[in-house]
Amino acid sequence: MHLVVSDFGCALGKKSERLLVRQKGAVLSETPFFDIKQITISGRGVSLSTDVIQECLEHGIQINFISFSGKPYAKLAAPNLTGTVLTRREQLKAYEDRRGVVLAKSFVEGKLKNQTNVLKYFAKYRRSTDKEKYAEIYRKIDEIDRIRGRLSTLDGTRIDDLRGQLFAIEGRGAHHYWEALALIIGDRIEFPGRERRGASDPFNSALNYGYGILYSQVEGAILLAGLDSFAGFLHTDRPGKPSMVLDMVEEFRAVAVDRTVIVMVTKGPGIEMDGDKLAEGTKKELARRVLDRLDSEESFERKKHKLRNIIQIQARRVAGFLRGEGKYKSFTGSW
Repeated sequence: MHLVVSDFGCALGKKSERLLVRQKGAVLSETPFFDIKQITISGRGVSLSTDVIQECLEHGIQINFISFSGKPYAKLAAPNLTGTVLTRREQLKAYEDRRGVVLAKSFVEGKLKNQTNVLKYFAKYRRSTDKEKYAEIYRKIDEIDRIRGRLSTLDGTRIDDLRGQLFAIEGRGAHHYWEALALIIGDRIEFPGRERRGASDPFNSALNYGYGILYSQVEGAILLAGLDSFAGFLHTDRPGKPSMVLDMVEEFRAVAVDRTVIVMVTKGPGIEMDGDKLAEGTKKELARRVLDRLDSEESFERKKHKLRNIIQIQARRVAGFLRGEGKYKSFTGSW
């Protein structure tokens, strides 16, 4: 399980081989450590003992910390997870050769494909009920596909030479994607357009919080694959910026989070705010749904895999590609 702790005043402690979550002296949950894969702490005033930290790291359990808005700010993981030196050596070298170009193009292609598939998933329910809106959504889908086709015309030996063009393609595709989403959710919730930092409207706030959970999942997969989370290709280097995490997360945003938030808006229970922040009940429900989505199965290479396992497979494929052990192809979700 992936345990999410968001209530103020919760305390995480150890009792024998079990993790206890207490609040005001009362035990909220008691879980064997071997049943836990990750812990995400998203609330303020949460405490945990050194015994819990040691036990988690011995069991390979990563502890993630995200802010109330979903921004990751810390992670605790065993240091030997980043012990694969050869992979990181090749990752750094790839920034200066064509491998970085191939990966960056794949990440953008995966993002655009999954955005169109999410739109197709929700458009199919309007085919008979609102033919005009259905046709407009498909015009947006066709435009994104046309823009994605431009990726095949780009080539180069260093990512620095192509990054601007890749972001231009990604940005133009995103413009049509968010316009199409506005058509899907517009009669259910106000959507002023995509906002990242400082978003105060319900839809963007929910997206940002869901992305925070996804970032933690992707970063964990990157660490387990022996990659450096700060040495990306599509996203530029900056102190404290996990560029590789931001690169890989692009493939999975629409499939794991966008689709989940749209369902909450269109089918319930909706998104509640507490001032300019998500209400605690909404945060818990959203976290549960995103984690359920990560545990849902998708077709991948003619087999069914949990989405969280596909993320891990893709991280290992990146590592293998960098070491010259195979090709890398972006993941495309079903619709």
